Amino acid sequence: IADNTFQGCKNLKHVNLIEGELHETIVALLLEDWKNYMNEEINSIYQILSYTPAGDDFGDVGGKARAIRRWIRSVLRKIIHYKAQHQHVLEEAATTLQVALPQDIVIKNVLPFLKLE
Repeated sequence: IADNTFQGCKNLKHVNLIEGELHETIVALLLEDWKNYMNEEINSIYQILSYTPAGDDFGDVGGKARAIRRWIRSVLRKIIHYKAQHQHVLEEAATTLQVALPQDIVIKNVLPFLKLE
């Protein structure tokens, strides 16, 4: 996104994310707190854009494009962090089950179920 993409767009206060992998990943997260935090992070763009200057026709490009780029990076950083945490919890659970259950049951039934794709 070029810095001047939203120059003069004073009414730009909302960004819609396309339904898809990001939303599916958030729904699949183990802890409700993680889901809530990610949804709050996604919705934070509305407040950010409301207070970000739009620029004008005299060379001030405003800050909406930069704000959107920072917001996208922040959302991606956080979802990568939570996916790693999610995987760590699943690996701990798999280890516990490997100790507690017979090996053939773990290999055939548990490990395939725990894979996060």
